[in-house]
Amino acid sequence: MGRTAVVAIGGNSLIKDRQHQTVRDQYIAAGETCWHIAGMIREGWDVAVAHGNGPQVGFILRRSELAAHEIHEVPLDAIGADTQGAIGYALQQNLYNDFRRLGIDKQAVTVVTQTEVAADDPAFQSPSKPIGSYMDEQAAMLRRQDGWDVMEDAGRGWRRVVPSPAPIRIVEEQAIKALIAAGLVVISTGGGGIPVVADAEGNLRGVAAVIDKDLASALLATVLGAELFLISTAVEKVALNFGKPNEEWLDHLTLAQARQYLTEGSHFAKGSMAPKIQAVVGYLERGGKHAIVTNPENVERALAGDTGTHVTID
Repeated sequence: MGRTAVVAIGGNSLIKDRQHQTVRDQYIAAGETCWHIAGMIREGWDVAVAHGNGPQVGFILRRSELAAHEIHEVPLDAIGADTQGAIGYALQQNLYNDFRRLGIDKQAVTVVTQTEVAADDPAFQSPSKPIGSYMDEQAAMLRRQDGWDVMEDAGRGWRRVVPSPAPIRIVEEQAIKALIAAGLVVISTGGGGIPVVADAEGNLRGVAAVIDKDLASALLATVLGAELFLISTAVEKVALNFGKPNEEWLDHLTLAQARQYLTEGSHFAKGSMAPKIQAVVGYLERGGKHAIVTNPENVERALAGDTGTHVTID
C-alpha cells in the first residue's frame, strides 16, 4: 500500500445551482471532482472517498411525500442507503472513465456503509438537523401529529428535524480496509453512513437520524490510519470572519489554533465550516497527520502545498 487519503466530498458540490439539479447535472458535477481525485491516485495515493447526501435525501423525501397517497413512504435509513448507491454509481463510473483516459490500472467500488451511533446519544432527545422540503405551519402541525419533529427554519418555512448523533463505529471498517489493501478505490460512508444502533445482543437496526458527513469521514480516516484527510468544499481556503470586512484567508492552522477558533465560536459558520474544522480537529487528536480543506479544482495544487488550508499538529 502507498499513502492513504480519505477525500470527503460535499453533497452540495454535486449541485451547482438551482438550475442544475437533475441526475445528469449531478453526474457531470461529480465528474469534475473525480478528475482531480484520479489525479491524486496517479500520484500514488490510495484513496477512500466519502460524500455528503443532504440535497439528495431531500429530493427522495419529497418524492416519497408526494406519492404517499399511492405507495408507502420511504424511511430515512433506507433513503440513506438509496443515496449511497446512486451517488456511488456516479462516482464509480466517472472514476472508471478517468482511469481509462489516464492509463491507470485501478477500479472503484462502492460499499453501502452503516455507521453505529449510541442509542442514548443526547441528540435523540434534541432533534436539530433540518431535512426535506419546506412546509407552511399548518402542514407542519399535521406532520407533527404523524410523529415528526418540526421547526421553523430561519424564516423560510417549517421543516422536519431529525437527530444528528455522533458516529462511534463504521460497521464495514474491515471490508473497506481489505478493499483498499487490494488496490481498489473505495467509495464509502456516504452521507455520514446509514445511522444504526445496536441492541443488548449486538443486533443492528436503522434509526431516523442524519450523521454529520465530515465527522464520519474523519472517523473513517482514523480507522484507516490515513496520512491525509482532505475535505473538498466550495472554497479554496478556510477564512476567519467569512464574508465580513475583516475576512482573513488561512494558509495554515495548527491543532491548537483550530481548537481555539472553534471555542471562540464566532469564526466559522455552524452549518458549513464549523463541522469541517471540528472533524479535522478530531482526526488530528486521534493521531492523524495532515488535513487539507480546499475546493475540487485546487486539489492537486493543494497537495503540492500551493493553496488550500493545511491543518497539522503544530
